[in-house]
Amino acid sequence: MAEMKQWTQLKGENAWTMFKVIAEFVDGFEKLNTLGPCVSIFGSARTKPEHPYYKLAEAMAKRMIEDGFGVITGGGPGIMEAANKGAFENDGLSIGLNIDLPFEQSHNAYIESSNNLDHRYFFVRKVMFVKYAQAFIVMPGGFGTMDELFEVLTLIQTKKITRVPVVLVGSDFWQGLIDWVKGTMLEKEGTISAKDLDLIPIVDTPEEVSKIITEFYFDGSLDNVLSPNYNF
Repeated sequence: MAEMKQWTQLKGENAWTMFKVIAEFVDGFEKLNTLGPCVSIFGSARTKPEHPYYKLAEAMAKRMIEDGFGVITGGGPGIMEAANKGAFENDGLSIGLNIDLPFEQSHNAYIESSNNLDHRYFFVRKVMFVKYAQAFIVMPGGFGTMDELFEVLTLIQTKKITRVPVVLVGSDFWQGLIDWVKGTMLEKEGTISAKDLDLIPIVDTPEEVSKIITEFYFDGSLDNVLSPNYNF
């Protein structure tokens, strides 16, 4: 009898969880649906302000603002903070998609409260990253960054979203991974196609990132930028 009661309670909790998920989606859609073209910038929460990658992320965001994009990050410290700082301090749109975690601080100081979204669920947060970005800049990071990168690549590869630029920044960091992808996944095991490697160029400067993204889209204006992504 006790087991049946416990099972009934669990079913009730699952039902309420569904409503929490729906509410989080609705809140995100309402807040982000009026955005203009944006770029999502991924990267480590552990990168310190004195690190070259922090300064590079800041410069990268500044260049994106100059190109007419807003900047979306995970809203936390490290690379995320640097990108939000680069956008915020150059009078650009700075968006933070914060996630509730027990071991990390809340959103960084370079996001206005109206542009900060707090998420309970990682999968809802990832939908927002993808749905409202027209390009992805991936800086050095950990498991979370890898998760976000391969989520985007999978969605593009399977045509669940429109193809958009995905740019890896930091050849010293990324080249080993790409060598493994090419040598093992492509050449040894055949688990990807050669054209899949075209999805992930590696660069080292804001100018190179800007060139890839602007050449993908522009005829001198932002009119060709598709927004939002995903079809529900």
